[in-house]
Amino acid sequence: MIKIDAMGLACPLPVIQTKKALRNIEGDGSVETLVDNESSMENLLKMAKEMKLESNHEKIEEHKYKVVIIKGDGSINTDLSDETSDKKMVVAISSDKMGEGIDELGSVLMKGFIYTLTEMDTLPTTVLFYNGGAKLTIEDAPTLEDLKTLKNMGVEILTCGTCLNYYNLADKLAVGEVSNMYTITERLQGADKLIRP
Repeated sequence: MIKIDAMGLACPLPVIQTKKALRNIEGDGSVETLVDNESSMENLLKMAKEMKLESNHEKIEEHKYKVVIIKGDGSINTDLSDETSDKKMVVAISSDKMGEGIDELGSVLMKGFIYTLTEMDTLPTTVLFYNGGAKLTIEDAPTLEDLKTLKNMGVEILTCGTCLNYYNLADKLAVGEVSNMYTITERLQGADKLIRP
């Protein structure tokens, strides 16, 4: 059994670490993950269900939960490459925050979203940044290292040049390429799958 202490780790790290551990098991085995909140526990149980794996959970004490996921039959149902390998997935990001509400939370969520893209089984073909999203590709942006990781993995990173100019950030682009509305529209139109966080 592989044991993971994910106490204190923010979403989606407990899920990512558990999924990696499951992939490293050859044949049958199990992963036990400790988390400090019910949401993380529920996320792990949902992942196990989506992967068609057996799981059980237990509340050990206040703010301490244990989830055990059992891998059997030597396989995990997470390989989507057959149905997505030839398809173009485009992520279009128009803000430096995810969702509406508290800006600080929105920034945390966007950083988490971009990090999670680096850990997905199927990477996007292109990530587009326009309007406020252009602020995520510049020097000192909290998302910069994860975007560089995506670029190094072969993901096209494009930022709207008009948007960089509007925000006076044209000389601060730190990852990917400057793009234009024609190319952005072309990528959106050619997408088999479009994600807008």
